[in-house]
Amino acid sequence: MSSDQPLRPLEPTAPEPPPGEVVPGTPAAVPEDPRVGIEDFLKLDIRAARIVAAERVPKSRKLMKLEVDLGTERRTLVAGIAEAYEPDGLVGRVVAIIVNLKPATLMGIESNGMILAASAPGGLPILIGFDKEPPLGARVK
Repeated sequence: MSSDQPLRPLEPTAPEPPPGEVVPGTPAAVPEDPRVGIEDFLKLDIRAARIVAAERVPKSRKLMKLEVDLGTERRTLVAGIAEAYEPDGLVGRVVAIIVNLKPATLMGIESNGMILAASAPGGLPILIGFDKEPPLGARVK
């Protein structure tokens, strides 16, 4: 390839800014709407369940193995709540769990659901509960 123009060095390009950082002089990106439609929310099957057994998972500081009663069945769940709760204080509590998640194996234990909790400052979870005890297995909507 021959050209009558002399070759020019490429202009250096600025490094990409970290995600979420706005660079002066560039248009701000329009954030994607994080909201979901009611049809997506209704895909989650959230139920009331009583914790009937709880124990810390050996070799884990965060995980707790729970057995919950849904009224018609019992399930084993693994939850990252051991830093915030003692096993004896959990037994008997009625909590909200998602029952239609695919099973996941954590520290060799199959978990069949997810307990719902809020994230508190410092990262410790706060379990979601009820002001009146609903029937076990009642759908949360």
